[in-house]
Amino acid sequence: MCKGLASLSTGCLERAKELKARLGSILQKSTWNLSCCKIGQNKPTLEECLRWKESFEQLLSSKYGLCAYTAFLVSEFSEENILFYFACEDYRNTKSTTKLPAKAQKIYDEFIGSDAPREINIDHETRDITRANMLVSSPSCFEPAQHKIYMLMAKDCYPRFLRSPTYRDLVCQATSSASKANKQPQQEKKV
Repeated sequence: MCKGLASLSTGCLERAKELKARLGSILQKSTWNLSCCKIGQNKPTLEECLRWKESFEQLLSSKYGLCAYTAFLVSEFSEENILFYFACEDYRNTKSTTKLPAKAQKIYDEFIGSDAPREINIDHETRDITRANMLVSSPSCFEPAQHKIYMLMAKDCYPRFLRSPTYRDLVCQATSSASKANKQPQQEKKV
């Protein structure tokens, strides 16, 4: 460690580590923005955008909704939540039991361990339960941690997304597209 860093407090060093991890994450995922969410030339319809407001599940089940939500999380420096959630989904759906231990360790190292570059915000009890569950790698070993993160997103990040300029802009664009589409048939009738 260089002399300058050695004189910093532990809290300051931890904060620097956190910022380094977040910046690295942004640099690696710099393509996460709403322009990457264009699925072909299609944008979400107004109906689709409004369905996202019905429930968090509706948002996650929409490809465009998931991408818009992820872009929002990136803008808030909390994309580790959605990345962890889907890493757990992938892990749970792994058919080969021989691959589970290596996948579990990779998820743990990236999201749960004390030096994890994308450390998720879970309590020590859940962290300890997850560590114990990893001794016997089963498809459900991350369930408690995944549930905590899901609830965090559903109760905190999701409502903020719905109030965000990101969501409002998507609804506005979809409304504009819908009104243009409705005017076009009327204009054709007049001709």
